[in-house]
Amino acid sequence: FLYIAEAMNHVGNEQVSLWDKEDKFYYDVLHLPDGSSQPLKVRSMVGLIPLFAVETLEPDLLKAMPKFASRMEWLLEKRPDLASLVSHWEIEGSGQRRLLSLLRGSRMKSLLRRMLDESEFLSPYGVRAMSRHHHDEPYCYSFEGTCLDVKYTPAESSNGMFGGNSNWRGPVWFPVNYLIIESLQKFHHYYGDDFKIECPTGSGVYMTILEVADELSRRLINLFLVGEDGKRPAYGQYDRLNDDPHFQDHILFYEYFHGDNGRGIGASHQTG
Repeated sequence: FLYIAEAMNHVGNEQVSLWDKEDKFYYDVLHLPDGSSQPLKVRSMVGLIPLFAVETLEPDLLKAMPKFASRMEWLLEKRPDLASLVSHWEIEGSGQRRLLSLLRGSRMKSLLRRMLDESEFLSPYGVRAMSRHHHDEPYCYSFEGTCLDVKYTPAESSNGMFGGNSNWRGPVWFPVNYLIIESLQKFHHYYGDDFKIECPTGSGVYMTILEVADELSRRLINLFLVGEDGKRPAYGQYDRLNDDPHFQDHILFYEYFHGDNGRGIGASHQTG
């Protein structure tokens, strides 16, 4: 866990970090043949994945495993360079719990601000795989005079690559949304109700981390519920699936969902 944290902050044994201090976000870093490095500033699910590396340690667990606790204390004491990269595990939180996380509080808040921004990751139906920011401002990587661009495409791809599916360039994926919600619940176990974040960003409404997790759950569930227009968002404008009694209540679970309107895309029987 600590060595992964080190690798994220010192890529390739260099002082190159995946964390961008200016944008307050994690990016992939490209190593070039001349030994230089360049961050690929695409705001994607890649930058949110560090949220997943979180675990809370119950006080009873540490008491029941004294050898583990002592080894952990020894390592964090002997390697302060590594300990400084992760959460302050020695500080007790709610219920005397300890927190193991790749993110300290300030970085977590920064990621959540972007994730909960409806002009970026937060859609009415969950967290998008890529920020909507790239709809109007595609990321361009210049290579030998050619612009290789990445644009927010919430559903079908704009070209034939990957079978014509946009996959990770904007849709809502259930598995990673599940991991986001689970991670937020774990953070709440430690921080409790005192830690609040604006949700959605810019709304003036502040929620506990658990309330944010519940709000994301609600948005995901809305994919399958009949809306005011009498249609399920996951079925889009497919009248037969929405209206035919032989279809309307036999809900399909799609591979992923449109990043703006929730329409089901990809495999329509992803669960088999």
